[in-house]
Amino acid sequence: RALDTLLALLLVVVTLPVMLIVALLVLVRDGRPILYADERAGMFGAAFKLHKFRTMRHGAEAERAALWSASETKGPAFKMARDPRITPLGSFLRKYSLDELPQLFDVLAGRMSLIGPRPAGLDELARYEDRHRLRLTVRPGITGLWQVRRRIDDDFEHRMADDLEYIRTWSPLLDLKIAARTIVVVLSGRGV
Repeated sequence: RALDTLLALLLVVVTLPVMLIVALLVLVRDGRPILYADERAGMFGAAFKLHKFRTMRHGAEAERAALWSASETKGPAFKMARDPRITPLGSFLRKYSLDELPQLFDVLAGRMSLIGPRPAGLDELARYEDRHRLRLTVRPGITGLWQVRRRIDDDFEHRMADDLEYIRTWSPLLDLKIAARTIVVVLSGRGV
């Protein structure tokens, strides 16, 4: 936790100019609100508010339930590579993971970790089988093993296997390897 706090604080300082530019772009191109807060499942399934730069049009959250049948992921996870709710600016922000930068403040607040399984949406959590809840035994992360291995994958069981491998084999060295690989993934524009 101490390392998370120290590194998140350092990353906030380093990325603050980028965050200010992104906030201004969202405001000018897509209007308010600049940030999007979504309830997610944290450690042991406790709900918390995750923060991102807004990448979708107004009212997009209300449309999600109707789009579940179009989800491209097998299992209890929602993912669409070409989600019609995403704005052109939002598509760019997601490609380079710039929309995730406000989650550094979620790390500072203790709601998230820098590295760990991505937090599930509450609608996804409602579809979990009991065995899927094992991924909730650690604090959720901004990035994780699944993000650097696959990033886009249409099978939730692959994500689950990566998350359980991370939990089972966790070490500070593994976190450093994931952090280094995250930089490569982000700079290559392999986000969605």
